[in-house]
Amino acid sequence: MTANDRFNKWFNIFILAGMTLVMAVMTLLELRDADSGQALLIVAAFGSLMGVLSTVCSANAKIMTFLFGLFDVGIYGVMCLMSGKYGNAALHLLYFVPMQFVGFFQWRMRGAGSHLRPHARRLSSSARLLCSAAFLAGLALCYFILYKVSGTADPTVSGDVATSVLKLGIIADAFSTVCNILGQLLMSMAYMEQWIFWIGVNVASVLMWSVELSSSHGDSFAVIYLVKYSFYLLNSLNGLRIWLRLSRPAAQSA
Repeated sequence: MTANDRFNKWFNIFILAGMTLVMAVMTLLELRDADSGQALLIVAAFGSLMGVLSTVCSANAKIMTFLFGLFDVGIYGVMCLMSGKYGNAALHLLYFVPMQFVGFFQWRMRGAGSHLRPHARRLSSSARLLCSAAFLAGLALCYFILYKVSGTADPTVSGDVATSVLKLGIIADAFSTVCNILGQLLMSMAYMEQWIFWIGVNVASVLMWSVELSSSHGDSFAVIYLVKYSFYLLNSLNGLRIWLRLSRPAAQSA
């Protein structure tokens, strides 16, 4: 076993153990405070655990990421639908769920198997420009939609501190949403650049939950999500490191 393999082994154990602990604590807290619906909480916890496994598998270019991811996004989408969060429900059930199948077959076409990684690739210069343009356009559109839905005044007018904090939260939410969409697309097509967007998702999520935690009306469970996405951020940085190596021309010809 090489030094790199040993690092990956122990890093994965750290990420899996840390994120699983966060999920367990969050679930136990919710079960303690819930008068009913314990069965749904357990199903949601199972979906979250599948998300943990999917995240670590994706960083290590393991095709099982799509099986775990299917459970994760499917359960989360149904939970959002039942909770009336129709935007998130549509995003997960109509986009993320089908993309798990797209990703599985795309990775298989690129040589992935139970013990084999896919032949990773990188975007061309023109594709990167197109992706950047799509990101900026999507970010602007998503921001104005979320701002309007939030019921806040004209976004071009400066407000007080509370309004500024709200704007920061909306920017983080919009940034995370667009990065999620593009990250999943690039992941399903086995592009290294997916990790730039996953890092963006996690940085935005850490910022979003930090803002929530610092606000006077912040929810007590915000710290759980803050810790969770901090672990996700560490994992995404490791994923970028691994995929940079996998997508090198030398690795493709090996």
